[in-house]
Amino acid sequence: MDLGIAGKWALVCGASKGLGLGCAQALVREGVNLVVNARGADALHQAASRLIAAGADGARARGQNNSQPQVIAVVADITTPEGRAAVLAAPGGPGAQLDIVVTNAGGPPPGDFRDWDRDAWLAAVEANMLTPIELIRAVVDGMAQRGFGRIVNITSSSVKAPIDILGLSNGARSGLTGFVAGVARSGIAARGVTINNLLPGRFDTDRLAATLRAARAQSGRSDDEERRVQQARIPAGRFGTAEEFGAICAFLCSVHAGYIVGQNVLADGGAYPGTF
Repeated sequence: MDLGIAGKWALVCGASKGLGLGCAQALVREGVNLVVNARGADALHQAASRLIAAGADGARARGQNNSQPQVIAVVADITTPEGRAAVLAAPGGPGAQLDIVVTNAGGPPPGDFRDWDRDAWLAAVEANMLTPIELIRAVVDGMAQRGFGRIVNITSSSVKAPIDILGLSNGARSGLTGFVAGVARSGIAARGVTINNLLPGRFDTDRLAATLRAARAQSGRSDDEERRVQQARIPAGRFGTAEEFGAICAFLCSVHAGYIVGQNVLADGGAYPGTF
């Protein structure tokens, strides 16, 4: 399926590895020009090289060798005003005139809520609620004026089924979810702009490794035992991959997804047991 987004510009945050990189790879293979962001310079530049190669592969597959997408890497902390300004003013990029934005920031640490002070809560809210809102505010009106826009927020399955050791994430991401539910329906959808949340369950990433370590500390199981126990709780019988997550993200960013508005798309291998 041609997603109809070749030549458009996307910002993908947290794109040096994991789910952010998976989303960036899926988009660049569709011919989307990328501004990619992360805090670690080495990891981001390595990812950018992989994305350039993926873009070339995608162009060849489409028979368009002369239209390889651009990839611009911006090393910055997206959770700060300075970082957001740097990303939106990337040399050679589109500035705030982006067609697609994938918001993504590292989740706050797991633990016991009794150990979290006010600063821990403020950091979680800044990274996982206010940062996506600031990015939405920066781009949404321009998207509406141009008649096309796709914003996908990578949140967490914990928004739908809270995880006890991820209280910081549960709280901050739920706040973002409530905000998106309103703004996505505020009139921008009629002007070609959609905002949706993509909720990952257990995907085989560094974030999962940290969660497994916290679970292992409580259970006393070995690494392999903990992985087997966690996978056995998923109807699909395995953890997800960044590549399949990216494919879902790319579809939500496509011209075919204009009727998907303000939704929380859960990708968890069937782990959530509810009917709704």
